[in-house]
Amino acid sequence: MSRLKNKTALVTGASRGIGRGIALRLAQDGAVVAVNYASNEAAAKETVSLIEEAGGRAFTVHARLGEPGAVEQLLAGVEAGLAERTGSGNLDILVNNAAATGFEGAGPSAVTEAIIDNCYTINAKAPFFLIQKALELIPDGGHIVNVSSGVTHSAFPIQIAYAMSKAALEQITLHMAPVLAARNITINTVAPGITDNGDPVFDDPAAVEQMSALSAFKRVGEVSEVADVVAFAASDDARWVTGSFIDATGGTLIG
Repeated sequence: MSRLKNKTALVTGASRGIGRGIALRLAQDGAVVAVNYASNEAAAKETVSLIEEAGGRAFTVHARLGEPGAVEQLLAGVEAGLAERTGSGNLDILVNNAAATGFEGAGPSAVTEAIIDNCYTINAKAPFFLIQKALELIPDGGHIVNVSSGVTHSAFPIQIAYAMSKAALEQITLHMAPVLAARNITINTVAPGITDNGDPVFDDPAAVEQMSALSAFKRVGEVSEVADVVAFAASDDARWVTGSFIDATGGTLIG
């Protein structure tokens, strides 16, 4: 496939899980992909290796989003890496995927200020400023995809802090859409549901059976299925779609 031939992309939190799947799919479609990671350099390099083995192009960029100066560090690394490989620092596609889960276990009573602050800093504040500053690199006609979660549209009390922060991310999508439209840049939210991202919980048949019951298809999602939706939103096929919430939960939210 060459839908993204001559395009460039940054995927935050792309060392594993859904982020890795998105990076692989965008590279498969022809994009040069900057693979951001916070701490697991080996996993990020593995993502790059998988892309290169499939004939694509990618490179790693370290930045721990949420820390002071991380956005600037990330974009400087992306611009330099792209310029080295393409001759230009232009960034056509930005995918805000990195996230703090904020799993509280015991529900709202266990939420602390630190949990709230961490979720909002990584899940909402960092993407906002990354978009704001990346616009200097994104040409007219670019695409931005914010990866949210189905928990913003359903009750899941043990993830309340995470859901609150992801809802804020969705507001960034909504309110930035008319601003970015002046430059023909689209911005959309893709919301995965329960997706087998390699977490050990998916090795437990009983847990998988319980999670599967929530989907209309009676199974958990695959990373590739979410990545396919993101790839659409990141392409010119979605040029007439902006400010949208795209449900990629496998029918979990339909009741």
